Amino acid sequence: MRNLLFTLSFVAALASAVPANAVDLEAARKKAELCAGCHGENGISQMENIPSLAGQPDQFIQWQLVFFRSGSRKNEQMQPIVEQIDNEDIRNLGAYFASLTPPKAAQPDDNPDLSKKGAQAAVGRRCASCHTDTFAGTKAVARIAGQREDYLLKALHDYKAGVRSGGGMAAMADVAYPLSEEEITALAHYLAHL
Repeated sequence: MRNLLFTLSFVAALASAVPANAVDLEAARKKAELCAGCHGENGISQMENIPSLAGQPDQFIQWQLVFFRSGSRKNEQMQPIVEQIDNEDIRNLGAYFASLTPPKAAQPDDNPDLSKKGAQAAVGRRCASCHTDTFAGTKAVARIAGQREDYLLKALHDYKAGVRSGGGMAAMADVAYPLSEEEITALAHYLAHL
């Protein structure tokens, strides 16, 4: 509990410490070269189970980096990266990835019936109440529209199993736990093809 309170107060201080116009996008672009190996050029992932970061909300990126850096969210590949970034880098990277054009569905929807079931699951689970009606995310909530389908599957399975930590865990666990495997597959397919 103490770690969570520290993290929340740290992020609040981080967000308010520097005016939004003080970010250095050029410095962030250079620092983002560390990210490109996995998350792709211009933040669009080409690697299985690795999310695209382009177009993610600024605060969402900042929160995730803080969660990784504090150890409350764990990933072997991310740990050495977050050890190399400071608070200014976190602010800059949040603004940088938010400024990039989000990914578009890589191919036309090859299974519209599955997407229809996914749309029904999204309505039934109130996904738009946090991720917005267009699923573009907002503030500290992830953009899920156009995200890699394999990554969405992984994230939903991780939330359902309770193995994903860091931001949104309580809300997402509540949403994901009752999902059937068919609903998870349909939801991931639908969101990836938006």
